[in-house]
Amino acid sequence: MNKKDLKWLYLDFNSYFATIEQQINPSIREKPVAIVPTLTDYTCAIAASYEAKKIGIKTGTMIYQAKKLCPNLICIKADHEKYIAYHHKLIEEINRHLPIENICSIDEVVCKLIGIECNPKKAVSIATSIKSGILKNVGDYISCSIGISVNRFLAKTASNLQKPNGLKILYKEDVPNRIKHLKLSDLTGIGKRMEYRLNLANIRTISSLYQLSPKNMRKIWGSVQGERFWNMLKGNEVDEITTKTSTIGHSHVLHPDWRKPYLAKYILRRLVLKAASRLRRKAYFCKKIKIYIKIKSGQYLEGKKKFNKLNDSITLLEKSDIIWEEMINSYKLKKIKQISVILYDLELLESSQTNFLTLLNPQTEQSLQKRNSLSNTMDDINARFGRDSITIGNLPKSMNEFSGTKVAFTRIPDIKEFYE
Repeated sequence: MNKKDLKWLYLDFNSYFATIEQQINPSIREKPVAIVPTLTDYTCAIAASYEAKKIGIKTGTMIYQAKKLCPNLICIKADHEKYIAYHHKLIEEINRHLPIENICSIDEVVCKLIGIECNPKKAVSIATSIKSGILKNVGDYISCSIGISVNRFLAKTASNLQKPNGLKILYKEDVPNRIKHLKLSDLTGIGKRMEYRLNLANIRTISSLYQLSPKNMRKIWGSVQGERFWNMLKGNEVDEITTKTSTIGHSHVLHPDWRKPYLAKYILRRLVLKAASRLRRKAYFCKKIKIYIKIKSGQYLEGKKKFNKLNDSITLLEKSDIIWEEMINSYKLKKIKQISVILYDLELLESSQTNFLTLLNPQTEQSLQKRNSLSNTMDDINARFGRDSITIGNLPKSMNEFSGTKVAFTRIPDIKEFYE
C-alpha cells in the first residue's frame, strides 16, 4: 500500500441537537442555543450551539450559570424523536455517496475506503460531495466535520482538528506533530480517569504519550487495551471489539416541582416500566435491578436487589418499590435531584426460557405467565395508541413533565422506544 493511501472517513455532525433545532427554526440561527431536558434554570445543558460554546456554555453547564454568561440564551426542550428522524435522513444521504461501515453514535459515522477511494484526491472529493449532498437534500444549515486517515482512530482524531464544518486528512507520519496541540482527553479512549493515570506516570502531552513503548502503555492502562491504544496512535489497523448488551436502564433529572419523594416515586415507576418494556422488546431477562438516587449535595445513593430471572413489569415494579422505600427511610431523604434505574445481569430469553420455567412450582409458573402476558399486552396497546395509554397504577395528570425517551450520544433508540 502506498504510504499516502487512506482507509477511513470519519464524519462528525457539529453541535447536532442544537443544529437540528436551528435547521427547523431559522429565526434562532447564529444565536446561542442550549438544549435542555426540561425548561427550568435548575437543569443542565445537554447540548449547545457553537454560538453558545464560544461564550463558555457546554454540555453539562447548569442553565442558571449559563444565563449569567449569556442573558439572551435560548433554551429549547429536547425533542429526541426529531433528532432521530434527522439522523435517519442523514444516514440515507451519506450512503448515497459511500457505504457506512459503522454508526458510532447519533452524530458520528465511519466509512471504509476501498480501491480508488483510498487515493487522497478521491477521498477528499467524496467527502466534499457528502457535505454538498447534506446541504442540498437534508438541511441547508447542517454541517459536519470530516476526518480521513489510515485507521478509524486517527480519522476520528482528524475530524476534531477543524470545527465546525472541517475537512482534514491525517497521515501516519503527521503524528504526533499535527495533533500535539490537543489535550490528552481530546483523544478517543482517554477519559478523566485515564488522564489522571497518565498524569501520575508524568504523561501530560500527546508528544510524551507518543513516545511510550507498548509495554509501558499496557502497564498504565492495566490491560491489553494499552497496547491496542499504542497501535491506534501509531496508525496501525486494530480490529474493533464487539460488545453485547449488558445493561438496560434509564435516568431522569427531576424538575424542582417533582423532587419530594412521594412525587419522585412516580418518575421511578415510569422509568422501571420503560426499562422493562425495552427488556422484553430485546428478548432479555434480568436477574438484578439497581436504583441510583442523586441528592442536592451531588452525592449518589444506591439500592439494589437480585432475584430469579424476570422481565415482567409488575414484578419489577414490586422490587423497585421495596428498594425505594428502604432508601427513603434509611437516608431520610427530603429532596431528590435525579433517579436512575438499571436492569442488569441480562440473559437472552431464548437461551433461558425452558430451564427457567421448570425451576418454578406450578402456582408460581402460572402467576408469572399471567404477569408476562399482561406486560406484553400493555406493550402492544402503548405501541398502538401512545405512551401511557395503559399503565400500572395511577399517574398524575401533570406527568407530561416526564420527557420520555432520550438519545444517549452512543446509543440511538428505536422509534418504538418513544411509545414505551
